[in-house]
Amino acid sequence: MVFSSLTFLFAYLPITLLVYFAVPLRWRNAVLLAVSLFFYGWGEPVYILIMFLSILIDYTHGLLVEKYRSNDRKARWFVGQSVVFNLLLLGFFKYWGFFADNLFLLTGVELPAAVTLAGLTIPLRNIPLPIGISFFTFQTMSYTIDVYRQDAPAQRNIITFGAFVTMFPQLIAGPIVKYKTVARELDYRVNTAEDFALGAQRFCVGLAKKVLLANGIGALWDAQLAAQAAGTLTVAGGWMGLAAYSFQIYFDFSGYSDMAIGLGRMLGFRFDENFNYPYLAASVTEFWRRWHISLTSWFREYLYIPLGGNRCGAAKTVRNIFIVWFCTGFWHGASWNFILWGLYFFCWLMLEKYLLRDVLAGIPAAARHLYTLIVAAVGWGIFAIEDLGRCGAYLRICFGGGMLWSGADGYTLRSYAVLLAVGCAASTTLGKKVWQRLPDRARKVLTPVLMAASLVLCTAYLVDGSYNPFLYFRF
Repeated sequence: MVFSSLTFLFAYLPITLLVYFAVPLRWRNAVLLAVSLFFYGWGEPVYILIMFLSILIDYTHGLLVEKYRSNDRKARWFVGQSVVFNLLLLGFFKYWGFFADNLFLLTGVELPAAVTLAGLTIPLRNIPLPIGISFFTFQTMSYTIDVYRQDAPAQRNIITFGAFVTMFPQLIAGPIVKYKTVARELDYRVNTAEDFALGAQRFCVGLAKKVLLANGIGALWDAQLAAQAAGTLTVAGGWMGLAAYSFQIYFDFSGYSDMAIGLGRMLGFRFDENFNYPYLAASVTEFWRRWHISLTSWFREYLYIPLGGNRCGAAKTVRNIFIVWFCTGFWHGASWNFILWGLYFFCWLMLEKYLLRDVLAGIPAAARHLYTLIVAAVGWGIFAIEDLGRCGAYLRICFGGGMLWSGADGYTLRSYAVLLAVGCAASTTLGKKVWQRLPDRARKVLTPVLMAASLVLCTAYLVDGSYNPFLYFRF
């Protein structure tokens, strides 16, 4: 089930909110756990068992870490067990096939398709990926680490802990919610009409981003991929495609984050922001302070700093950043293009840190901004095209390896000009500034009108359109 579906909008969400607010406060975590499990099991009921196992392991390990806090060696042992379990869970479902395929390519050794244990056949190849596993494993890992660091107390109510792990607003595609940021709200949260209204507004904004912008502009990217397959892709068409995918992934993922944050606010939770207008960045370093903030902050807090951060000299700082960006790329998918994508940004970040800092400081802001957009767009090309040969061919055309322009490009540009212009404006703070300058009375009148218009337009699109899941569901 996805947020941008008629089933969610007109059945699941209304029923969930009705039941959630109908029960006493002390029952709301139980309701949240039940409806979240139903949400997750809608398409893959068998994987609810994995969710139960994850809840049980990390719940018990959190209690053990707290119990043996005075014995640092034992506490570290239980934290390590929890981390290893989560990494093994993620590794088996997401990366086993990748390692098996590459082992065969390197050595010719082919692993069996399945093994049988106690009469149970366990597949080892073509394993379906549990939706959102990259997100919820990172969340549960943060729990035991937060308890060990005394950033949050261990949760003694397994229902409450289960509600944290399975919370449907951010279960599938984030933002990654650290336990310590919601620990208090899990036990003591206040639901107000104002929070509900602000959450509903944020949800509508995210829904419009996904349905009206991401889905629409994604068709332009698909058209350029088709042109490449047909041998008619031009330099102009290649860059139009990269621009289209840049907009698509931004509005798709930031739209999901907006909806998740909005739903959380409606239920009484305050999730951290996940995007801060990344396409306004004037450097690659700044871009990654603004894009997928919950992931970059997770890696910084739970990997980069424990490795030593920048406290151990330049060589180890580079090593630590390399590890973080290798893991960032590999986290996104079990494919070489994602690893290459992570290392691509690692190289640019190192160039900015050690070579380009003074150069960038000396050029106009517009040039720095253009440079960042080009670097990001090329990165999205690597990210989107898993076949490295096809990816290299596409990028070669973008950098002069094909015809500059064709008549078809002019038609395509005219067809998508309005959507591209809206995408450009919506990627900046322009709309926010215009909205803030309106009188309070005008905003109060326009808010419900715009929300209603957004729901009507999105509903019409969903009724008429085809199924289009969120891009980050596969991660």
